[in-house]
Amino acid sequence: MRKKPGHDTQTRLVGLRQSPSADGGAAGHVLRVGCGAEGLERLEASFIGQAFSPHRHDTYAIGMTLTGVQTFRYRGERRHCLAGEGHILHPDELHDGGAGTEEGFGYRIIYVDPSLVQQALGGRPLPFVANPVIKRRDMEPALIACLNDLDEPIGDFERLDIALVIAGALEKHASAPRQKQAPLHLASLLRVRDLIADDPKVQRPVKEFERISGLDRWTIARQFRAAFGTSPTRFRTMRQLDLVRRMINGGLPLCDAALEAGFADQSHMSRMFKRTYGLTPAKWAAALI
Repeated sequence: MRKKPGHDTQTRLVGLRQSPSADGGAAGHVLRVGCGAEGLERLEASFIGQAFSPHRHDTYAIGMTLTGVQTFRYRGERRHCLAGEGHILHPDELHDGGAGTEEGFGYRIIYVDPSLVQQALGGRPLPFVANPVIKRRDMEPALIACLNDLDEPIGDFERLDIALVIAGALEKHASAPRQKQAPLHLASLLRVRDLIADDPKVQRPVKEFERISGLDRWTIARQFRAAFGTSPTRFRTMRQLDLVRRMINGGLPLCDAALEAGFADQSHMSRMFKRTYGLTPAKWAAALI
């Protein structure tokens, strides 16, 4: 029987499975996926050495370091996140990740769909947190609770509560408001988003987005990013990679998963996978427990 997340994390760091690192050395990789819900993914991870190469994803990534020192480069600066501290990464921001000491580090993280944050904010533009490290004294108990009990199922009301807590934390820690933007055409943008998500294998022409939304292509491009934190093209790629991850978990070979998800070939899929998750598909699959 698996232990609850957070039990014996330090012990697990000592006995990690080893997988080759990019420089020919060895780095420990352990990833454990928790219970999620629509728009929410939870993960517990432990690493020794360099964990992730530079990558970006289209969700908010909100985590807390459990053990050791987590270090990552974000918006041109090297950051350090100590045990008990949290971090908030904005969608589509490039970052890497690794251990700040030889002992390695462990953390829990929740990935939050910007659309869910949008709903909690009532359609306002997404908050931007420029300083990603949240000191221990500023970690709200409700935010910590969102990261606990990864094995506990998330019901409908719990999902709404988590979204409200996350949205509140983002607004609390956000930088000074950006320049005033035009009101978002959220209902129209959601039609574009849903069309992509319904079948990400299909690359749709811009004219189809204009037709279903009633917006011109420039408005779609500007406001889609303001609403959801990334571009329509990047959003489609991420949904393709969601399909790939599910198929890999189901045992499908990488070459077949790439084609089934609509990529040109395995090489193209692997490049996109590493740019998104900081690991190759093979290393990602090997690290899962």
